[in-house]
Amino acid sequence: MPPNLPHSSTLKSLPQDQQFQHLDTLFEPSPELHTLMAPVLSNQSFSSYASLIDAVGGRMSALSAANSPADRDILVGILGSHPRLGQPKVAATGEGEHLSELSRKEQAGLNTGAEELGERLRVLNGEYEERFPGLRFVTFVNGRGRDVIMEEMRGRIDRGDGEQEVEEIIQAMCDIAKDRARKLEQ
Repeated sequence: MPPNLPHSSTLKSLPQDQQFQHLDTLFEPSPELHTLMAPVLSNQSFSSYASLIDAVGGRMSALSAANSPADRDILVGILGSHPRLGQPKVAATGEGEHLSELSRKEQAGLNTGAEELGERLRVLNGEYEERFPGLRFVTFVNGRGRDVIMEEMRGRIDRGDGEQEVEEIIQAMCDIAKDRARKLEQ
């Protein structure tokens, strides 16, 4: 079970490894996100997790507007930290994909049902990643079924707009983080 989050105003006073642990709980583990947010977490207080999450989203959006290849690499590292939708949890053999406990719970409905739907989702993940190199499809599942998620994924692949895709992923990551914060805040 993931730990409860301390009050957001106390984050600044925590050791950096604990700050990163809480950031990883809200988003997903990402060394690039740690690098991006380390100065913010150590120098700024937040009255709420929503304001922290908005700050993270703002920093990611700023990276997406930059023309620097280094900024793009940082952003892609952060956006790629989310697990693929519907992928199996890492097995003892090391096969599969890392799935945090929160992601596993959020995606629980996507990993049930007909085998052919699961295969379609795997194929769509591959098609999406081919269309948008370096990105993974991220959406706020929020209890929606696999068929609805696949319809959204198909629409975003067909749209083919990489810049809009980055903004949608950032927004989805922030929506997911805000949902997690609401559930875990002490």
